Amino acid sequence: MIKKENNSNRSEKIASKVQTLVAEILQRDFSEDDLISRVSLSGAQSRGGMQFVKLFFYTPDDASAVQKRLDEITKMVRFTLAQKLNQKYVPEIKFMYDDTLERADRIEAILNKLDK
Repeated sequence: MIKKENNSNRSEKIASKVQTLVAEILQRDFSEDDLISRVSLSGAQSRGGMQFVKLFFYTPDDASAVQKRLDEITKMVRFTLAQKLNQKYVPEIKFMYDDTLERADRIEAILNKLDK
């Protein structure tokens, strides 16, 4: 008997694959774009039965300007993704800023103040 793959596990695999492919697309097709060339994708999360994938990004630049630029190129990225992704349906993608490093710095600063 073949064990059916867990839907959650499948969602994670698809999100991870989308993250990898989109990172390659950004690096290859948008390397000349000053805002996009410094973007790092830090994670991916699948929602809605794999219809939507949130891609979390980090940038040392102005996050709102980068977010605006990513929103502008999302359709082009998704079109290229559709050509690379071996699936019947291509999930909608949404770029979200990942502020984990900034939150970690704030927590570290607070802890350092407490030590003094």
